[in-house]
Amino acid sequence: MSKPAASLAVLDLDAMSCCAPLAQSPIPPEAAGTLSQAFKALGDPIRLQLMSMIASAPGGEICVCDLTPAFEISGPTISHHLKALKESGLVTAERRASWVYYRAQPALMRRLSALLDIDA
Repeated sequence: MSKPAASLAVLDLDAMSCCAPLAQSPIPPEAAGTLSQAFKALGDPIRLQLMSMIASAPGGEICVCDLTPAFEISGPTISHHLKALKESGLVTAERRASWVYYRAQPALMRRLSALLDIDA
């Protein structure tokens, strides 16, 4: 399986705003390669739940200590899923003392949403 040339963490999302929704025109190859990584990350049910918890957290961020108890899987497995979300560019992480806090990246979420908007 091939990896995209650019990581979403360093991808200029404003430069991709030129892309029309999928129902209007084909997506450029560069955007498809990078955005597909975000869709792939959301394709896992645990990651989708984590993303929902992070994006809907009061104040826009949530501690890993609040995410872990919501699942019946180990802490290292949660960390693996959070790493995948971070590597895809969907979230950022900030360490504070012994805890890590996660924030959703709204620009990427809007871009993913716009791609799927059939009414645009």
